[in-house]
Amino acid sequence: MQRVLLGLMTAMGSAVNSPEPNTDWPEYNGDGQRSHYSPLAQITPVNVQRLEVAWRYASGGADTVGNRTQMQCNPIVVGGILYGVSANTQAFAVNAATGKEIWKTNLPDTDGTTSRGVTYWTDGPDERIFFGAGNNLYALRARTGALIESFGQGGYIDLKQGIDRPGGDNYVRANTPNTIYKNLLIVGARLAEGETALLGDVRAYDVRTGRTVWTFRTIPQPGDYGYSTWSPANPRQRLGGANAWAGMAIDRQRGIVYVPTGSAAYDFYGGNRKGDNLFANCLLALDAATGKRLWHFQFVHHDIWDRDPPAPPNLLTVVQKGPDGRPRRIDAVAQITKQGHVFVFDRVTGKPLFPVVEQPFPGDAVAGEQTSRTQPIPLKPAPFTQQTFTEKDINPWASDRPALVAMLRKARTGSPYIPLTAETTIFFPGTDGGAQWGGAATDPEGTIYIPAKQNPCYSTLILKDQPAEKTLVSTAQLYRANCSSCHGTDRRGNHDGSYPSLLGIDRRLSAEAIHQVVLRGRGMMPGFSHLPEAERKAIVDYLLNKTTLAQASRARTSDIPYQHTGYNRWYDSQGYPVSAPPWGTLTAIDLNTGEHRWQVPLGEYPELTARGIPPTGTDNYGGPLVTGSGLLFIAASKDSQLRAIDKKTGRILWQTSLPAAGFATPATYSVGGRQFVVIACGGGKLKSKSGDQYVAYALAP
Repeated sequence: MQRVLLGLMTAMGSAVNSPEPNTDWPEYNGDGQRSHYSPLAQITPVNVQRLEVAWRYASGGADTVGNRTQMQCNPIVVGGILYGVSANTQAFAVNAATGKEIWKTNLPDTDGTTSRGVTYWTDGPDERIFFGAGNNLYALRARTGALIESFGQGGYIDLKQGIDRPGGDNYVRANTPNTIYKNLLIVGARLAEGETALLGDVRAYDVRTGRTVWTFRTIPQPGDYGYSTWSPANPRQRLGGANAWAGMAIDRQRGIVYVPTGSAAYDFYGGNRKGDNLFANCLLALDAATGKRLWHFQFVHHDIWDRDPPAPPNLLTVVQKGPDGRPRRIDAVAQITKQGHVFVFDRVTGKPLFPVVEQPFPGDAVAGEQTSRTQPIPLKPAPFTQQTFTEKDINPWASDRPALVAMLRKARTGSPYIPLTAETTIFFPGTDGGAQWGGAATDPEGTIYIPAKQNPCYSTLILKDQPAEKTLVSTAQLYRANCSSCHGTDRRGNHDGSYPSLLGIDRRLSAEAIHQVVLRGRGMMPGFSHLPEAERKAIVDYLLNKTTLAQASRARTSDIPYQHTGYNRWYDSQGYPVSAPPWGTLTAIDLNTGEHRWQVPLGEYPELTARGIPPTGTDNYGGPLVTGSGLLFIAASKDSQLRAIDKKTGRILWQTSLPAAGFATPATYSVGGRQFVVIACGGGKLKSKSGDQYVAYALAP
């Protein structure tokens, strides 16, 4: 029997060395269904240990001093050419078999946009790459990287045009790849999350000319469906957000695009936008040709927790019993959430495939706030993250456990939908998940694979300064009003480095450079062009430790009397999450039945493993890749590893160290008969070092 098994394994190992036909990875997350799946099977559970580095490409632009750059790019591969984005946000093309550079852009004013990739379109010899950087959406020649000057304004579209509003700022970024439907480029964007955010409309452009073809208004105007869910009237004149920042999925056969939308701004107070606030926090099914709404589902009514869907939905086919008791195939759309839920719908009708109930979540709110009485909760599948945080959930190894218990006993906790007040409120999972922007993978059998984090965070909502016109205000007041919710009142940023410390910034940037960042923004930080110049200068003075006064040059007209005190991840005195492990997980759920198949920790802290503590999982950012041979590849974790996992069991079959953490989603493709797996190693998050390398792996010859 042993000889038979050995013979079978040997045969399998030799068979997979046979050449694979050339296979592309032509879209973000692999395909329009955002499946993260490829049928390629040359690399198998049997031979995966033979993986080696096939090539490396240094894309350039890494910040090796402050470690602020990242690469979240899921590269695409078309016709043997790999297209991606560098650490300093330049698009590039390399030979997918060798990593040799073909071209790279040198665009100005990319403003440190953290890009998740590019979009490819072709009509015969006309091949185009679309790429967002700064406020612009660029059209490039796929073969040369040259701007296509007949598109938009000499090769680009200014995305602010069409979504401006009174009191709006200048921040808009198309950092997630766009969606193609025939000759349309369907575009969402990241916006600021404060009260000056622009409108979050979804727009479709002609791929050749850049002309706007249709617009879906996510914040309705009078006469639109959903207008009655906003109060007071005319929300488009006063509010922004509800934007499609996370990406979309497309059913090209049916002509339906599936669009998850963000929270309405301001994220943490809604007294100036009473009602359920359609179409914020929704999954929209739109006619891809016209933008007409076909159906929608709202995941959070009147969101005041920043609990918007974090990733594109997944399109897949599941098998369930029909009314006659016989199995039937259903084309479905699944949406993961920051709260740790999976909602599954009939792709055509929007009907939930598992029961969803409207559950009450009582809780006192600040003056002026009117919370929704209920929130939708799916009864199946079970959540893939824990839903509450109590004393029994505190990390058993925390050396400062008494202090943590004391803080917890004084805080508001125990529910995922507790309104923020001046008392400390603890969220579990944290405000950024749960599920992350990297999204989930699905396979043809109907299984979904979800990376997630399980770390608590805390915050409060406090009254803010409201200086009147001509009032002299201190530089500290202006800093607190505009910057402290991210960088902290003490300017130290947050623990994991997502919002950097501003202490000693004068040693890293000149005064003029700081002025430019405050004016125009950088990366995830919006610019403050809406503030008078004197107030921007006063903020810079404060960062440079100059104690000056500035005159408020205009009356403050804000109808938001509160400010959020930050996205505070909660760690113990040793720097570990205060919750008991696992801190990061990978979960497989059968969406045919709604049952969990397995859950394993994702990532580890080597120093804890050395103490005999089983892998705890870590914070993670980035998505999985599933292949036809039954392998799941994922980096994402803080420990800078790339892992190959058996999709049936969750068992690690192979892992390797990356030059910097891979906070991105791997891609796979075959060229010249050889299957490759490639990952962007950009680091930069969670206080990890920044890098600029793309590393491709293949089987040793």
